[in-house]
Amino acid sequence: MRLLVANRGEIARRVFRTAKDLGWSTVAFYATPDADAAFVHEADVAVHIGGADLADSYLNQDAILENCARHGVTAIHPGYGFLSENAEFARRVIDAGITWVGPHAEAIASMGSKIDARAIAEAAGVPLILGFGDAEQQDDERLAAEAQRIGYPILVKAAAGGGGKGIRIAHSPAEFAGALSEARTEASRSFGDDAVIVERYIERPRHVEVQIIGDQNGTVLELGTRDCSIQRRYQKLMEEAPAPNLARETDRGLREAAVKLGRAMGYDNAGTVEFVVDAETGDYFFLEVNTRLQVEHPVTEAVTGLDLVELQLWAATGNPLPLSQEDISLEGHAIEVRINAEDPANDYAPQTGRVEILEIPDHREGVRWDGAFDGRGEITPYYDSMVAKLIVASSDREGALAKLRSVLDQSLIGPLRTNTGLHRWLADQPDVVDATMTTRFLDENPPPSPPPFLESRDIAGALVREAAVSDVGPWGQLPSFRSTLHTRRFDTILRDGAGDLHEFVAAAGADERVGVYDAGTGVVVVNTDGHTLSYEAVDRIDAWAPDAGHAGGAAGDVVAPFPAVVVETPVSPGQHVAAGDTVIVVEAMKMLHSLTAPGPGDVDEIRVGVGDAVEQNQTLVTFVAAANTPSPDQDREDQ
Repeated sequence: MRLLVANRGEIARRVFRTAKDLGWSTVAFYATPDADAAFVHEADVAVHIGGADLADSYLNQDAILENCARHGVTAIHPGYGFLSENAEFARRVIDAGITWVGPHAEAIASMGSKIDARAIAEAAGVPLILGFGDAEQQDDERLAAEAQRIGYPILVKAAAGGGGKGIRIAHSPAEFAGALSEARTEASRSFGDDAVIVERYIERPRHVEVQIIGDQNGTVLELGTRDCSIQRRYQKLMEEAPAPNLARETDRGLREAAVKLGRAMGYDNAGTVEFVVDAETGDYFFLEVNTRLQVEHPVTEAVTGLDLVELQLWAATGNPLPLSQEDISLEGHAIEVRINAEDPANDYAPQTGRVEILEIPDHREGVRWDGAFDGRGEITPYYDSMVAKLIVASSDREGALAKLRSVLDQSLIGPLRTNTGLHRWLADQPDVVDATMTTRFLDENPPPSPPPFLESRDIAGALVREAAVSDVGPWGQLPSFRSTLHTRRFDTILRDGAGDLHEFVAAAGADERVGVYDAGTGVVVVNTDGHTLSYEAVDRIDAWAPDAGHAGGAAGDVVAPFPAVVVETPVSPGQHVAAGDTVIVVEAMKMLHSLTAPGPGDVDEIRVGVGDAVEQNQTLVTFVAAANTPSPDQDREDQ
């Protein structure tokens, strides 16, 4: 078989690994920004498919199918994301005589709308949360009336999509109109459909899902539960299997409901049935079915010993599954964290740039690194922000958490800023340790803020200077820190393109060839002599990183905090704005970000238009102080 993975990065590499183990030939189609990516080099055949625009490349069904015919592709695995839940694409693949590695197109279509999915789940006897969804009755007045009937707080969510897009919460009727408008706008932009569902919002929700696998002979099996409650913006950050701290009857009910729904759908490949579990009562309610492999599938593989991609390929080629429900047992515990290029201290702002050093102790038993690259690599603004998945497994949950802490403590990724420090902080939080977390955990427990930039700079400078004269570093000078000297050989660190770090280290009075990197709980300072001096600060994350949102531009200007594309300019020159008013909306890595006025004033100039690509620190909007209104600088002086 010749298998195309119609995806990219870590996803393609993961599927390639199993396909090659089975002796299948592998094919990668790649867009221009990925020309030098690891997955391109690892494929047996690599074909350029288009430019950076997704519609021109990874979502271009015509180009994909034409190139499949040209290069002898006999099977397509869509990965997870992009076209993986596109029923039309699945049909076209099958009509072209190519094996589709996924569930049949009707199953995908039936779950493509949350409105239809609710109806199917209800018919199958799966518990539903109180709500309303009707594709034919989407007028605002009807939805508001249904929200009143259901009772507040209300969750408004897009009917046509997932991934945390098009979701808003209204705590009262006064908030409903705004929540509905925002959800519709984001749903339309993300999915081309502004239909929504309104349903009761559970105050203490857990996100628990069940992995299922089926074949074309009617078999549907469940492979246990996963907890995915640690989220930001409704997008998962940490997942584990099996889901901890569930009542036995809740666990059994979830697994039975997932199989019941899978059989009702005639499900014939890998999929995930997702539920909301009320942490207070243990009651559970159907959320959706992801008709594809999930990002978090490795934790299920770790506790079952099964290769889910191998089972997918087996089922897609018409073979009966080589196991029964009685053959499946769960042993041990596994945790996965998504390492994203983002800044938790700056509202999870996405980051772009190169990774020059990547050190992960993945050679240990029970440690797995599923990354877009294993050494140097680049995160561009064109796709999502995930660098890799780090998976740890142990005989029990306590051991898995301990291993996660240890691996993060010894990991080094830089100079690109990531959320590794956030994950190290999470691993110590009492709610996580006790498995009492809900999806609201990060809303209710924001991570600690970084210290002032000057403090971080001084610490790094002190470390560098002491490294030149001492083997023990500044122990005693900096209470609560420890420093150790390691002998490790690295290539030259700071190269062109790492200007912010270059300036950071220069400001610290250090040699310009020294690099400063975030690493778990602290900072690592690396010099070109092959020495690494590290310190740990257990109560802070990303301690050295300045706030990108405040860099560049004159005082009062709105600048781009990261590379992005402008999607809306809701103000006009001459318009008066108040502090906090949205003046520009940008999209980066599949997420919308509203940039706001820093203070009251009149819009002077809008320097970009809708559709423009902007660079980090580029000035987007300038202001003049409104008549009789103090400037932002004056405001600060008066305080």
